[in-house]
Amino acid sequence: MGLSLGFAVAIVIAVGAALAMQAPINAVLAREVGDPTAAAAISFAVGFLVLAAMAWYKGTTASSLAALTSVPWWALMGGVLGAIWVWAAIWSVPRLGVVTMFGAMILGQLLAAIILDARGAFGMEARPVDLTRIMAIAMVAGGVVLSKA
Repeated sequence: MGLSLGFAVAIVIAVGAALAMQAPINAVLAREVGDPTAAAAISFAVGFLVLAAMAWYKGTTASSLAALTSVPWWALMGGVLGAIWVWAAIWSVPRLGVVTMFGAMILGQLLAAIILDARGAFGMEARPVDLTRIMAIAMVAGGVVLSKA
């Protein structure tokens, strides 16, 4: 692994660890405010303020907003999918626990990812489905089963 690849993997691992904390923290927020949907909205509002401040600090807010006119409609669905992810994590963590919730989320991500990779979806380079990738996904599925056994 080159330095840049290794650094990228390390960043993603660190963010994954942060997400593991986000789900139970947001579940507490849901318990306190009485509703997982309201908790997700509050979480997104706080995140929006942080990201808006970062964009403002970088000076990219106006040019980014101006570019919205040429963005395909489906490119805005990331926010919708993120909202659904946060809500599902808040709702499921008290029912499944953090490990099982993340295992199931990751399994869903991997199942979708292998299809997206195979098709070269959204302009990405196509990557073939092979036995190694299928076995990796099967192992994650086994982990989900074992995490609730």
